[in-house]
Amino acid sequence: MEWKDGKCRCRWANPKNERYLRYHDEEWGVPVHEDGKLFELLLLESFQAGLSWECVLNKWENFRAAFDGFDPVRISAYDGDKLEALTQNPGIIRNRRKIEATVGNARVFLEIQREFGTFSDYLWSWTGGKTLLEQGKTHSDLSDAMSADLKRRGTRFVGTTIVYSYLQAVGVIWSHEPGCFLEKKE
Repeated sequence: MEWKDGKCRCRWANPKNERYLRYHDEEWGVPVHEDGKLFELLLLESFQAGLSWECVLNKWENFRAAFDGFDPVRISAYDGDKLEALTQNPGIIRNRRKIEATVGNARVFLEIQREFGTFSDYLWSWTGGKTLLEQGKTHSDLSDAMSADLKRRGTRFVGTTIVYSYLQAVGVIWSHEPGCFLEKKE
């Protein structure tokens, strides 16, 4: 594919969507250690289930406004009125099950923080703090194990494919495709 700027990118990067290109070039795969950002991406990835990431990405700022800046403490306290308001918000994905799961997932996120000190410590403990280089996968032994652990703790919409996508997004797994200007060989 010919890119206007001459850089080759992963096949999934839509050249017609500037926000998507910035996400690919500047965010996707960059290691994240800040708990707020880790929760934000976990919330967004859970809404991706059954949809495209581009659909979620295009609504990112609407999600930020609707979900109180991705604050897990505030989200964990949402009541029925707030859940109902979210299901009526046309700026986000209004799947009631995903919205309800977000509240429970926020509670589990906070429990993991209490147990491990930070969610980042929990997340990065799975690889000993290292980024793995993998390409062409939609799940792995790591995403299978982490998905099972998160489900055991009570999270929902965190199947192995969603967890694998999350691990790629937050830089635990580096997956830029062969030929992409961000590809790493080792």
